[in-house]
Amino acid sequence: MLDQIKETTDFINARVTEKPQFGIILGTGLGGLVDEIEITHTLNYRGIPNFPVSTVESHAGKLIFGKLGGKNIVAMQGRFHYYEGYNMKEITFPVRVIKSLGVEKLFVSNACGGLNPDYKVTDLMVLNDHINLLPEHPLRGRNVEELGPRFPDMSAPYDAKLIDKALAIAKANNISCHEGVYAAVQGPTLETKAEYRYIRTIGADVVGMSTVPEIIVARHMGIPCFAISVITDMGIPELVKVVSLEDVINAAKKAEPNMTLIIKELIRSL
Repeated sequence: MLDQIKETTDFINARVTEKPQFGIILGTGLGGLVDEIEITHTLNYRGIPNFPVSTVESHAGKLIFGKLGGKNIVAMQGRFHYYEGYNMKEITFPVRVIKSLGVEKLFVSNACGGLNPDYKVTDLMVLNDHINLLPEHPLRGRNVEELGPRFPDMSAPYDAKLIDKALAIAKANNISCHEGVYAAVQGPTLETKAEYRYIRTIGADVVGMSTVPEIIVARHMGIPCFAISVITDMGIPELVKVVSLEDVINAAKKAEPNMTLIIKELIRSL
């Protein structure tokens, strides 16, 4: 893995001169934040050595460098999911690379289903914890000591100071933003009513198919993390209705300006 990280990092450094301070991973239907970036370089995933390729609609598959909130950033416009057929090391490889590029903090977004009855579609939720229900762990196998410890602590995966700042930004801008727990499942099917009930019972406020692997790997390397969810549909059993990808993307796009504002102002404040 170290050789692959070095090969990919060297490839990018030969093409991008600026050192990114912050990394951003954009979820389903949330690529519009890119419009706020003062872009200096764009690399297609297909041309980057060792990078997977996004196969999901609305994931553009581009690594974007530039400035956001006055800070140097690198943004993944499109992520990778377990349900696409990738293993967890492939899914999280880009996080290893952006750490090698110099990233000091990671910001992650996702689209998700709401389980908490106090939430509604297009609300935002800042993650303060998660439940990992995925069938494979990104740290499974031999540990690479140069990257992080064998048994990383996950008692506080999301940075408390970043959470407080984000909630203050939301409040100051009258944005409906909650704080809660994200459950990660395999997908690609949306959950049954019984599964929604179960996931809510074990303590989750929302459910989705991403984010947790990237956070685990980032924390393994000591990167402070912030994550925010856009609620695109409701998983409360009595409110469940048939949902299409188009529905998810439309809801994400409605909420995207608020999410973009929070991330942009959060980065500006650092």
